[in-house]
Amino acid sequence: MDSWFTVEKIDNETYVISEYKHWEETHCYLLIGIDKCLLIDTGLGVGNLLEVINRLTDLPVEVVVTHVHWDHIGGLKYFKNIAVHDAEKEWLTNEFPIPIQLVIKNLIREPCDFPTYFNKDNYEIFKGQPTAILQDNDIIDLENRKIEIIHTPGHSPGHICLYEPDKKYLYSGDLIYMGKLDAFYPTTNPYEFMKSIDKIRRLAIERIFPAHYSLSINVEIIENIDKAFKDLFYSGKLAHGNGIFYFENFSIHI
Repeated sequence: MDSWFTVEKIDNETYVISEYKHWEETHCYLLIGIDKCLLIDTGLGVGNLLEVINRLTDLPVEVVVTHVHWDHIGGLKYFKNIAVHDAEKEWLTNEFPIPIQLVIKNLIREPCDFPTYFNKDNYEIFKGQPTAILQDNDIIDLENRKIEIIHTPGHSPGHICLYEPDKKYLYSGDLIYMGKLDAFYPTTNPYEFMKSIDKIRRLAIERIFPAHYSLSINVEIIENIDKAFKDLFYSGKLAHGNGIFYFENFSIHI
């Protein structure tokens, strides 16, 4: 198996495939169904994610991206069935909103033991046509498990979380994790981010599976992030350009 990736088993039907060697520490999630699998995000595109998945299952794979950012769509080149939220389909088919030069700068901004076959000068942002368009409250049916699409804009216009009510799993993308929550880019919206956190906090959640960093994340962080955003809002600080605000195990960059 490609040593770039780390594979961990969450339960008998769920795997997390991580890129711990990179500073982003991205996570993709493979949900095993009856006749097909669901892959949530595809990481940086440094290694061949499909080869890893083929060692875990022989079922066909459908991909859902939590949002169309470079560190989530990098591996889309290996897959045919791709679903994105309606608000970001143009980013996938037409023009990615961040220049490739800035993407590569972010990719290599910290020392990293990239595999020998990877050449940053050949790095490209995936561009293609999605095979499915997602909306809020859509259901992805894997027969043995049902996954709800929850539109959670703020980090990006079409950001989604995926919720599995039977297991009480939340796949939170870049909405919730232990690290710096980014709401400072021109395409972000801090106020919508706050509303999305409030939307998520109303769900019955027992485990959070973020797109970055530590997987040992307590569900209490949702309430803490919710309070932090609301405190910034009511103090008049929830606006672009106000900088980074630090909390116990996360920060908010606006």
